[in-house]
Amino acid sequence: MDLQSVLDRTTDTLYTYWLVYVLVGVGLWFTLRTGAVQIRMFPAMLRQVAASRSGAEGGISSFQAFAVGLASRVGTGNIAGVAVALTLGGPGAVFWMWVVAAIGMATALVEATLAQVFKVRDPDGSYRGGPAYYIQRGLGSRRWGVVFAVLLVFTFGFAFNMVQANTIATTLDSSHGIPVGWTAVGLVVLAAPVLFGGVRRVARVAEVMLPLMAGAYLLLALVVVALNVTAVPDVLGQIVRGAFGLDTALAGTAGGILAAVLNGARRGLFSNEAGMGSAPNTAATATVTHPVKQGLVQSLGVFVDTMLVCTATAFIVLCAGPEVYVPGRTEQSAGAALTTDAVAHELGGWTVGLMTVIVFVFAFSSVLGNYAYAEVNLTFLRIRGRALNALRTGVLAAVGIGSLSALSTVWAVADIAMALMATVNLIAILLLSRWALGALADYRRVVAAGRDDRFVGHGNPLLPGDVPGDVWAPGARDRAEVPVA
Repeated sequence: MDLQSVLDRTTDTLYTYWLVYVLVGVGLWFTLRTGAVQIRMFPAMLRQVAASRSGAEGGISSFQAFAVGLASRVGTGNIAGVAVALTLGGPGAVFWMWVVAAIGMATALVEATLAQVFKVRDPDGSYRGGPAYYIQRGLGSRRWGVVFAVLLVFTFGFAFNMVQANTIATTLDSSHGIPVGWTAVGLVVLAAPVLFGGVRRVARVAEVMLPLMAGAYLLLALVVVALNVTAVPDVLGQIVRGAFGLDTALAGTAGGILAAVLNGARRGLFSNEAGMGSAPNTAATATVTHPVKQGLVQSLGVFVDTMLVCTATAFIVLCAGPEVYVPGRTEQSAGAALTTDAVAHELGGWTVGLMTVIVFVFAFSSVLGNYAYAEVNLTFLRIRGRALNALRTGVLAAVGIGSLSALSTVWAVADIAMALMATVNLIAILLLSRWALGALADYRRVVAAGRDDRFVGHGNPLLPGDVPGDVWAPGARDRAEVPVA
């Protein structure tokens, strides 16, 4: 058995028999413990995002942190990954994708809230945090914080960026005949000034670029659905019947119930990243007056990623009909091409160029978002100055190499590293859940009183103790010029 076979088997075992069930189980636990916060406080999530552009005080705004997190979440997986889930799991996979996303919204709120509670202030007044920080500051274990940080830097800083760059290069080559070498050079030139500008520059680019392209893609999906409005009831019927194995025509094929559950769950979980420990790294950078505010914003990111963008892909493919997609027969290798073919079938060949632009922006934004995650953890590992610039150069090299290479081995190793990373994070947020639940209770108390008080982490009876450091100390301020104590 060769190395690739061993890696593939290990990945399948970790995800199919371990991580999917643990992520769903943790999500259900937090859904119960928070009183179904993703339903009860959904209007508050919308209000918080609407007001999230202000109040940064010279730092990173809540909306910018939301955009960076969404930039990493919304990648080519939303186009290619959903198409693959449909080919492997049938239309029923979409239903289970929705279910795990709804559950994962509670997990996303908890981990983002913890990232805010245990964040630290940099000398320039900006903030940083994430699982490595709440593992060290909340659980008192720098060793496990380092383990998490190393896994994340490898997975997101290098491996996943190679994969995203490869997707851009192959798409431009297959659709427009652009040589991969030119794509590699172009990506490095575009990414360099953003990456060397640090997390703040990534945030400024992401808050403009990603909402525009996501909006364009959703508009495209709405047009496709509008042109096939009479087919929508049948599409919904396919999804529900496939989810529970009620479509006898699909029995034993890709539409079987087990295939639908596993592929829908995997697509939902690994697209929205809830519980994986990635999004909290940017959630911590936001300047907010209460940790739960950013928790609400990041929870909504799961909704946008799966319920909107992934669902848009599913409806585009399913509305195209048997001329493009037949459950159990369409090849898995179709990937992003399946979505592009479905759009072209409905709107014409001119959309191939538009879909190429959308795939490019989604993948490039993921490169930026992934780097932002990595930089936070490089700082945790005390890698600064010239060493940090050397690693930025390494990330650019990974982008260039990824554009030119076959990456099956890199992808498999990254998947294993991410599974280990997620396991460490899930154990940590379960152990620290009293802090997140206490902060949520504090936020509800403040809202019920009709106030907008700044969160106080010292002497707060709803918390299990005092929050380390001075960020949430009584009288602390969110000003870029505030020095580190």
